[in-house]
Amino acid sequence: MKVLGITGPSGSGKTTLCSIFKENYNATIIDADGVAKALSSNPETEYFKKMVGLFGKSILNDDGSLKRKEIAIIIYNDFQKRDALNKLTFKYVAEDICSQVLELKKSDTQYVVIDVPLLYEAKMENICDKVIAVVAEDKEKILRICRRDNISEELARQRLDIQNNNEFFINKADFVIHNNGMSIDDLKKSLEEIVSKL
Repeated sequence: MKVLGITGPSGSGKTTLCSIFKENYNATIIDADGVAKALSSNPETEYFKKMVGLFGKSILNDDGSLKRKEIAIIIYNDFQKRDALNKLTFKYVAEDICSQVLELKKSDTQYVVIDVPLLYEAKMENICDKVIAVVAEDKEKILRICRRDNISEELARQRLDIQNNNEFFINKADFVIHNNGMSIDDLKKSLEEIVSKL
């Protein structure tokens, strides 16, 4: 079994690449954002409790769930809170993913593919055999983010501004896919070439 990390800036096409991986290879996908969402949706988890400790009870809805949009606004405008939340996320999400990877080692899965935007910050490259970075030009990323999240160009640009740029990922990853206007078939071919080298 090989553990592969897929990373890159928002809007680069990581999720699309993971879907192609799942459809064409014996691969199990672990979505770090999905893991974080699951952990932060359960008031019993340590992660949820620490988030409430960090932001205060004003971030809770009447039903006890998190006001996610409010948290997003806070972390985009407050570097210290964003940094503190990232540290919490790295700890609890990485622990959960490591447990999942250990469990999957008992299965017949050929590839475990971890979709992690903040892979290097969370030091998760240490559990990956190889890392694939997906990057794209800013205009492509902005278009995809706007379409995906139904937000303005300005908001999409603000999100990208607080993320690492393409060069950061290109310099660190084992393989890089430049996803600028690529069709699904083009992405399949790029992935095929990478898999043949694994």
